[in-house]
Amino acid sequence: MVPSGGHSYEHVSDHVTVVTVVGELDVYTAPNLRELLVELITHGRVYLVLDMTAVDYVDSTGFGVVVGGLKRIRVHDGGMALVVPQERIAKVFRITGLTKVFPIFDTADPAVEFLGREASGVHG
Repeated sequence: MVPSGGHSYEHVSDHVTVVTVVGELDVYTAPNLRELLVELITHGRVYLVLDMTAVDYVDSTGFGVVVGGLKRIRVHDGGMALVVPQERIAKVFRITGLTKVFPIFDTADPAVEFLGREASGVHG
């Protein structure tokens, strides 16, 4: 098992990368995710699926990192989708209005397909 804050990623296609976020996404672990997102975007990976299936808790710092990642990606005409199957975390995205900003899915496959279509529209 990956420890909390020990996020990983996998390039699932030429354009789309799935970032697996693990444990708590808070003031202590969010900087690790920010660094990973900046590194991926710097290397041209601008279609990211954030898989938050294994996330137990998100605080305002965590949400800020997710939104900041999207802002960085949009500069490069990329896209970000989220996988948030837990109702208690999805509810916070709804309350904050972030469901209008992020496409949110229950599993990774449809999120990857969604971004794959976006990427092929831009790069195809």
